Amino acid sequence: MKCKATREIKDPQQITMKNGRPATQGICPVCGTKIFKIGASS
Repeated sequence: MKCKATREIKDPQQITMKNGRPATQGICPVCGTKIFKIGASS
């Protein structure tokens, strides 16, 4: 079950989606589910 709260991403990884756009993928430090954020991280 996802907590659906805005949190800091644990172990963030910069990835590129299939269409070539940048994204950030990581893990929620509270519930342990995968977090996916579209766009370059600042």
